Amino acid sequence: MKLGYLFSGQGKQFAGMGHDLYQQEPIYRQTIEEASQILGQDMSDSNIFDDPANTQVSIVTLSTGIYRILEHDLGKPVGGTGLSLGEYSGIIAANGLSFEDGLPLVRDRNHYMDLAGQHHPGKMAAVLKATKNVVDEACKVGSKQGPVYAANYNTDTQTVVGGSEAGLKAATEYLHEHGIKRVVPLKMTVASHTPFMQEASDLLKERLENVSFQETDFPIFSNTIVKPFTRLNVKRTLVAQLVNPTHFNQCLKELLNLNADVLIEIGPGDTLMKFAKTILCNADKFHVDSVETLNQVRSNKKLVK
Repeated sequence: MKLGYLFSGQGKQFAGMGHDLYQQEPIYRQTIEEASQILGQDMSDSNIFDDPANTQVSIVTLSTGIYRILEHDLGKPVGGTGLSLGEYSGIIAANGLSFEDGLPLVRDRNHYMDLAGQHHPGKMAAVLKATKNVVDEACKVGSKQGPVYAANYNTDTQTVVGGSEAGLKAATEYLHEHGIKRVVPLKMTVASHTPFMQEASDLLKERLENVSFQETDFPIFSNTIVKPFTRLNVKRTLVAQLVNPTHFNQCLKELLNLNADVLIEIGPGDTLMKFAKTILCNADKFHVDSVETLNQVRSNKKLVK
């Protein structure tokens, strides 16, 4: 068995997430207590854990706690990748960044993105059943009305675009005119992974100057460069990540090239599992964000001997 881990990004967080794990799993409880000490607030309190201002640190804390349980039960993976924020969970899991340094960094990243969004508000939409070339052309046409960019290449036929309201509207019209029926607006007030996040990127660059990274214990593939993070490239890559598109689909293929035959998504929701299902591969697929889904992994005889 060769494990590949997928670390969830934002978007599927839910009220009360992790509370059942806190009650029943000692390793997870210890992680929450550690996070509470690091952040100076009680992360076992659902009001704090579910606060939108804490979304990014809560997801990374949840993912770290689940990873520690799975590492105890299953051992280390051959590699991993995450979607945007999930890359921080992956780097922490692979010991490229300490939990103690990582959580305050993620909290500040959340703040920087909020600031950039207030100063440069944007819209985002998911384009379904369209190739990369069609989406790129739509953004080129739409940009004549206002800036709009491809932000997330999630699968070979699903891309998220983001930018100005006028640019997004023009790009959507182009897509509809070229036979793309489903362009789904997202509940976003920021255009992540586009130049609209330049202010956040600049602030993050300055913040990272005093953060120490190590080589990871196993490869974590960056959505930005589609290569593993290293101690030498990690800072500039995380800075670039905020203003450049993600390429999760290519990172997933790189992970499969390591012969991962079991994929487990760690963190809220099963979005990355759904992306993985679009690629023809023989890997078994799971996601873990609760006691129920954790027990589904534990009950699988192939995984836990």
